[in-house]
Amino acid sequence: MDVAITKMSSKGQVVIPAEMREDIKEGEKLLIIKGDDKIIMKKAKKLDKQLEEDLEFARRTEKAWKAYARGEFISQDADEFLKDLEKWAKD
Repeated sequence: MDVAITKMSSKGQVVIPAEMREDIKEGEKLLIIKGDDKIIMKKAKKLDKQLEEDLEFARRTEKAWKAYARGEFISQDADEFLKDLEKWAKD
């Protein structure tokens, strides 16, 4: 996973750092999903196949952050986590 920091201009424009936009062409549409203090950005051309999955991922991520904020997370070893992950993938 790559990480970068950018900022928003007074006109609401955000620059995607060069190393993050290597496979994004000028004029290409991007989907933006916002929830509280998190933003997910994805190429819009993949919407047909993956929009439902992306929205579900965003919903689960938001739910997890809220649970974390309430102190509801549990500690698991790697094997337990992988078993849970397999169950989530089937849902």
